[in-house]
Amino acid sequence: MRIQISHDTIYRYEEPPRSVIQTLRLMPRNHEGQYVKSWRIDVSENCHLDQHEDAFGNMTHVFSAEGPFAELRVLVEGEVDTQDTAGVVKGAIERFPPSLYLRETPLTRADPAITEFAQASQRAGDTPLAVLHHLLERVHDEIVFDGTPTHATTTAAESFALKRGVCQDLTHIFIAAARSIGVPARYIGGHFQRADGVTDQEAGHAWAEAFVPDLGWVAFDAANGICATDAHVRVAVGLDYLGAAPVRGTRFGGGGEALDVAVRVSEAGGGQRQRQSQS
Repeated sequence: MRIQISHDTIYRYEEPPRSVIQTLRLMPRNHEGQYVKSWRIDVSENCHLDQHEDAFGNMTHVFSAEGPFAELRVLVEGEVDTQDTAGVVKGAIERFPPSLYLRETPLTRADPAITEFAQASQRAGDTPLAVLHHLLERVHDEIVFDGTPTHATTTAAESFALKRGVCQDLTHIFIAAARSIGVPARYIGGHFQRADGVTDQEAGHAWAEAFVPDLGWVAFDAANGICATDAHVRVAVGLDYLGAAPVRGTRFGGGGEALDVAVRVSEAGGGQRQRQSQS
């Protein structure tokens, strides 16, 4: 499948800032089943994009824009060719052993309720892969997709207690549960080409990868209840959302910031649009 992506981020300021520094994790990399055909990043203000690789092998771009300005826009556009690998991830950059991804973070700490939930997903005689599929099914079935009560810093324990959240929250719950039973798991930020017409999603998409002995990393999308397919475009990996966030930065001066994010994810020749606004 050839997937077209447009990710448009616009900051508007009631009081213009003196300067802004941002780190972008918006550029996918090639691996088995994913080939980046074309990709570009445009920033509305005059600046230099410094390209680096972070500790996890993510492609990052850092820029500093000098103000004052009333609006800052970061536009990302490109095409990615994908193939269905049944969720198995091969050929990706691996800087760390799988055991690193047992490390909990404040966003993915398993409380007693999540630990009990994970242990109940271990059925007698199940293989490690079967346990993860059962865990995926239970998270998808028991956590309602709802962005109203959660935000970027909502923890796995908080969203699990609410029994609701967005793809980020379901991913954090899956990761916390997997780690609590000794399975390395990590956060993936990227895009998903929807076929069901749903538009009330976050701008990007999120899922998890868990390490299965003798198989390697396998991608589990708890929001959709499936392993990753050729409709998924993998962009960034981290221990949690904060380590894979598409945009993180600092503003010096200014105030009254409003953020508008518009994402277009479509198979070549067609499209659909998801939009998110906040102020």
